[in-house]
Amino acid sequence: MKRISNYHTFAAAALLFLSSCNDGFLEKYPETEIGQESFFNNEQDLNLASLRLYDFPSVGGYYISDAVTDNAWTTGSAELKNMMVSTPSAESLTSGWDWEKVRNCNFFLENFRRAAVSEQRLNHYEGLGRFFRARAYVEKVKRYSDVPWIEQTVSTDNEGILFAARDPRELVVGKILEDYDFAINNIDETAPNGAVNRWVAKADYARFLLYEGTFRKYHPELNLTSSADALLQRAVEVAQDVITNGGFFIHNTGNPREDYGSLFFNTNLFAVGEIIFARDYAHELLNGDVWDTSDGVFGNYEVFPVKDLVQAYLMEDGSFYSAQPNYAQNEFVDEFKNRDPRMYQTLAYPGWELVRSGTYLQGSGLYVQQLAKNFSGYHQIKGLYNTTNLQERNNIDLPLYRFAETLLIYAEAKAELGQLTQGDLDISVNMLRARAGMPGMTLNPPVDPVQAAKFPNVSSPQRAEILEIRRERRIELAFEGFRHDDLMRWEVGKLLEKEPQGIYFSRLGQHDLNGDGVPDIILLPASESIPAQRETNSLGVPFIYYRVGTFANPDVSVFLSSPTSGNVQVVENAGTFETPKYYYRPIPQSQIQLNPNLGDQLFGW
Repeated sequence: MKRISNYHTFAAAALLFLSSCNDGFLEKYPETEIGQESFFNNEQDLNLASLRLYDFPSVGGYYISDAVTDNAWTTGSAELKNMMVSTPSAESLTSGWDWEKVRNCNFFLENFRRAAVSEQRLNHYEGLGRFFRARAYVEKVKRYSDVPWIEQTVSTDNEGILFAARDPRELVVGKILEDYDFAINNIDETAPNGAVNRWVAKADYARFLLYEGTFRKYHPELNLTSSADALLQRAVEVAQDVITNGGFFIHNTGNPREDYGSLFFNTNLFAVGEIIFARDYAHELLNGDVWDTSDGVFGNYEVFPVKDLVQAYLMEDGSFYSAQPNYAQNEFVDEFKNRDPRMYQTLAYPGWELVRSGTYLQGSGLYVQQLAKNFSGYHQIKGLYNTTNLQERNNIDLPLYRFAETLLIYAEAKAELGQLTQGDLDISVNMLRARAGMPGMTLNPPVDPVQAAKFPNVSSPQRAEILEIRRERRIELAFEGFRHDDLMRWEVGKLLEKEPQGIYFSRLGQHDLNGDGVPDIILLPASESIPAQRETNSLGVPFIYYRVGTFANPDVSVFLSSPTSGNVQVVENAGTFETPKYYYRPIPQSQIQLNPNLGDQLFGW
């Protein structure tokens, strides 16, 4: 049985103790005064108080992370999806203006030095406080760009802060960088499993430096383009430090059909050299499986993969899938032939066996898609705990920072600066391709016209390299929560106007979906009814019937792009992405009314 670390046992108790301390931005609660007077006395107090700052994703991260991107779509409600098909305003977009995380960090930073511990230990805890404050402000900058910088605990009598104006993005980011720099120089290099150490802070810092550097480069409305390269150069430096000195390595046992996928179905990620940081779960103590992931992660509830991601994977010989004759008309079985092995470890493929069926209508066994209105026909297996063993499912850890991401940060920042060498590729991108059994990337690679059309604004002299590094990032990090931010920082939100699509059917009639050469389903025209007595295929298995049609005829089982053939249709109209407006969010109008000093809304809001 897996044993969770003492740190997590302590953490679970600490979080229960602190659960009464949640506060709003304007609230001053009695526990604050108690804490100031009697709590920050020793290192145990500091450790307990620092746990309140932890805000990392937990189980379910694979399920919602890439929704409303060109990787995945959702039938549920999502902010950006709703914005694109409606008329959003500062009155309707009211979430996000929450300052509890910042307040918690500032409260900790104002009080931690009361403890009787060494200066070195105090610096470690200051580093933790500033690390989490930086993370909290990163989310504010991403959403609003200009926000008030607050570095003290706010209560109702702090009118100077309560009625403060926005600070410019450049100032706020400067403060964020100061917090990160202190953190990476003072947090302990080692820590118990599940606790933040210096390498976690550096990985997070490099992530933000790449984000902000490329965001400034590709968003002229900020008027900060001239400062982009300095941030990208710093991203290179921090990522290189992790590469050179962190002791991490890409998990590779020489089995390209399993090594990648095993990272997301692992009960002891802290023993894997690629993992910089993870959520550590243990059965009946801190369960890693809190819902039916066969419906959630698998893509049979709201969120599901779409065709654009499927078409992004290279062929196994390294050539472009888009170079295959009539590639867009390949049916499901043919789509998966001779592709990058990571595709088979991310998406359910012909011949894959479903063990944990949950409420999946088709049940366990050889995978056959369950088609339904507004679903793509593709299913996700990355992060799917495909076992009926509850104890094993509850022990599965969640990777949060992988060395693979740091390698991709390094390569992308280098290419954006026009500094990428073959040696850089060999220690970054090609480490990931080697694990997958894929040919290595070289300088001056051929340009895929499909990829180039997605990113017409790439300005680096190493444009061809950037296009392939972006592909590599998409494939390696699929469903880990990066794609939305990537599309936003690259200033390609317009890609989301393309209606997401599902699998392709060339005709009505019988189709083989599991790759055994025997048809599994029958597509009927909208004018026909599903027979009460179903035929069986040559294996004696009853056919699954679907009535198909277009959005013009909603009384069908599956929508296609034409009445008798085409791609499965997910949504009739994805809407409009307004630029630069939708790269940001407005401050809720209610907050402007409370504090007129916040000023006018930015970027068309």
